[in-house]
Amino acid sequence: MTIIGWLQILLFFALLLVLTKPLGVYLFRVFESDARPLPRVLGPVERVLLELTGASERREQTWVEYCGALLAFSAVSLLILYALQRMQHVLPLNPQGLGAVGPELSFNTAASFVANTNWQSYAGESTLSYLTQMVGLAWQNFVSAAAGLGVALALARGFTRRPGPEGAKTLGNFWVDVVRGTLYVLLPISFVVALFFVSQGMLQNFSPYPELTTLEGAKQTLAMGPVASQEVIKMLGTNGGGFFNANSAHPFENPTPLTNLVQMLLIFAIPSALTYTYGRMTGDSKQGWALFAAMSVLFFAGVTAAYAAESQPNAAVAASGVAQGGNMEGKEVRYGITASALFATVTTDASCGAVNSMHDSYNPLGGLVPLVNMQLGEVIFGGVGAGLYGILIMVVLSVFIAGLMVGRTPEYLGKKIEAKEMKLAMLYVLIFPLFILGLSAVAAVIPQGVSSLNNAGPHGLTEMLYAFTSATANNGSAFAGLNANTPFWNISLGMAMLGGRFLMIVPALAIAGSMVGKKVVPTGPGTFPTNGALFTGLLVSVVLIVGALTFFPALSLSPIVEHFLAGAGKVY
Repeated sequence: MTIIGWLQILLFFALLLVLTKPLGVYLFRVFESDARPLPRVLGPVERVLLELTGASERREQTWVEYCGALLAFSAVSLLILYALQRMQHVLPLNPQGLGAVGPELSFNTAASFVANTNWQSYAGESTLSYLTQMVGLAWQNFVSAAAGLGVALALARGFTRRPGPEGAKTLGNFWVDVVRGTLYVLLPISFVVALFFVSQGMLQNFSPYPELTTLEGAKQTLAMGPVASQEVIKMLGTNGGGFFNANSAHPFENPTPLTNLVQMLLIFAIPSALTYTYGRMTGDSKQGWALFAAMSVLFFAGVTAAYAAESQPNAAVAASGVAQGGNMEGKEVRYGITASALFATVTTDASCGAVNSMHDSYNPLGGLVPLVNMQLGEVIFGGVGAGLYGILIMVVLSVFIAGLMVGRTPEYLGKKIEAKEMKLAMLYVLIFPLFILGLSAVAAVIPQGVSSLNNAGPHGLTEMLYAFTSATANNGSAFAGLNANTPFWNISLGMAMLGGRFLMIVPALAIAGSMVGKKVVPTGPGTFPTNGALFTGLLVSVVLIVGALTFFPALSLSPIVEHFLAGAGKVY
């Protein structure tokens, strides 16, 4: 750990802090204000799109209608993306003549991108045509992010709206939220940043793959493609699916340290800004800053642990007597240990599966950090939308615990948290480990699961646990030591991704529907304030306790025991 390394981390956070308020204000104007940005340019486009969908902001939806629209839209999207992969060999923009994708892999990829996970059991440059990458994957990068954004806003409206004679049970309109999120937020930012990426040397073409002769006289095929346009939404939408198999470690996807910094800022930009947007929706910006502070505390805890762990020598290399300045295995020399550890922390905090180093090569405690980040449930900034609704579920649990402490009915923003909301919150919390631990247990005892491992012992268990954690948390990053392109892994991970996305959205929207019509109770002397440092501390504690109680036994058998064995000279 060096001063220069810490300055890199602090610079990143300072830039994020600078972006949070202005982008948060912009998001508030887009979704909650009548004075939307660029009304003469984007206003007519919005009206045309809404007319085509038959939607109107004046026709708001209950939570059941909102959820139904989301599930129907996602189901149709999954079928279209599946069909696109199966038929890509007869469709245009396929200069390499790539064949149809197999049925299990097509299901896995369709589930992955519709669920905003972007887990990839394939190498993009040798599997998918340009048309599939653009019309299928990049399109889903936009709309799945916009859908998550809509769910977060719907839950926020449930907490912040005051009951009235009209609209007391509605949470907005799904189609309006998706159109506005895509048109006003994702597309403009993506257009500008994609041009910047091209200026830095990122590819953007439709050329066939050229064959080159290396200095040694060997032949090498160089992959091409429309990379920059997909790269920006991959990061901004916290998707993470790379155009190339090496993802953001590939020089065509992440050519310079400056693009590396911008990519990390894109990952956190909208999740961070949403906390300020939420504060504006409550009428008290301190409510949003309290959430931002809790997320920031957990972020710094993670990046400190990852940076410290990766600054230590690799145990296997140290045993051979080679001098090391830290663990550089699996890392790009362009970024080094600091930028790699920071990127790994950011991408797993925000449910973005992008990687600029191989997590499988991290020291055991270094690999523990991305795993724990995901297992805390998308609350450390989280994905676009998912981070906000994830942390708000934890807020419900925190105020319930606070209410028990002081002997009062728990309330949040003046609305009482009752038995129904607590049951739904606990359902949200329990679905997560059900998929992760349940499927990991199955994979660990059947030949179809263990046959895909490249490592034995606790490291192999970590690979399986990481895969199902990444899938259920809708992250998409991999430990890179697991051959997941088999029928068992494609199907099981696909189910985990769909369950981790949609089975958790349903109780979140149900809480919103339950809260939106409740009367507001005046603040009294016994009211627990939720906009200060005390509540931030309680919220962080609840997040850590829930995560530890759920996953610590499994972690003890995987990266934690591997750390102690590595210290004794045993590696896997």
